[in-house]
Amino acid sequence: MTVASPWLFQRIVEEMPEAVIVSDRAGVIVFWNRAAEVMFGHSAAEAIGQSLDLIIPERYRARHWAGYRTVMSTGVTRYGHELLAVPAIRKDGRRISLEFSIALLRGNSGELAGAAAIIRDVTVRWERERASRTGRGPAIIPGARLGVE
Repeated sequence: MTVASPWLFQRIVEEMPEAVIVSDRAGVIVFWNRAAEVMFGHSAAEAIGQSLDLIIPERYRARHWAGYRTVMSTGVTRYGHELLAVPAIRKDGRRISLEFSIALLRGNSGELAGAAAIIRDVTVRWERERASRTGRGPAIIPGARLGVE
């Protein structure tokens, strides 16, 4: 294996457990890794070429696009260093909770070409915390092991 080879970078992005979604300046999806397929239920073939609206709940789209246009025009985002927590929508219509950070992508001459989002599904944690705050007791997590071993 050659250090810093294109093959190595491709394998990392394809095999990592976090979803990686890359969109162009217009918000059209140009890359969608395997974890994004699992997280959102859309294959790469279904997602590539589509607007990010594919995963953004309708009620949040105006706010998303206002922020996206600002980032694309200024070339500045605070979410390269801070996590953004947002709801999203899966292909089957289920709502999920996400945390993600952004990497702005620039061409060889420095022009902003788009953005890459590194995304983690935090739905289980968010539901557990919400149940704890509302006093409804611990949430039952499918597949979780209960009791003391």
